[in-house]
Amino acid sequence: MLFSSPAYAQAAGASAGPGLIESLAPLILIVVIFWFLILRPQNKKMKEHREMVNNVRRGDTVVTAGGLIGKVAKVKDDNEIDVDFGEGVRMRVVKSTLSEVRTKGEPAKTDDK
Repeated sequence: MLFSSPAYAQAAGASAGPGLIESLAPLILIVVIFWFLILRPQNKKMKEHREMVNNVRRGDTVVTAGGLIGKVAKVKDDNEIDVDFGEGVRMRVVKSTLSEVRTKGEPAKTDDK
């Protein structure tokens, strides 16, 4: 016979594919890299911001996310503070919107480049 049977041809061309470990290794590597480069630093930054906001005291100079700089007049509760922004300008600010807290006597941060 000139032609081989279809079953014989399929069996001859079949080879063992990669195992489970070899096929999942790139995916696991991507997850590990994603964790160390993105998730871990972001969680650390969020924790530092939460600690900074929770330690706000009366008299501290704060910078809001909108760029307003003022002095804390009163800590209302766990979520809000009263901030003096100038003569006769006092506003209630949500603590989580603070981007920077400078304690009493601490100079402003400057970028020396």
